[in-house]
Amino acid sequence: MSNVIDFLERMGQDAHLRHASQDEVERALTGAQIDPELQAAILAKDQRRIETLLGHCNVSCMLMPGKEDEDEDTEESPSRDNEEVTSQSKSCTAASVG
Repeated sequence: MSNVIDFLERMGQDAHLRHASQDEVERALTGAQIDPELQAAILAKDQRRIETLLGHCNVSCMLMPGKEDEDEDTEESPSRDNEEVTSQSKSCTAASVG
């Protein structure tokens, strides 16, 4: 399989090979020692057949950012009880220092 991947990579990078005639591509495939069935699929430019023969399929993933409103709603706002405890702690600290 690595021969096929290497060949397709080389074909994508080499403009001469990418735009070569069928005969030139066939000679390059033969030289790369690629299975005849894969050679036929590459020559036919049959992507699905190549994927099937290689045992691979396309995997797609989409990530979408959340709305800004949703982020703000998830933050916890302090409750009134917490505010009272905080203000009591501050007043106690100030009273003991003075």
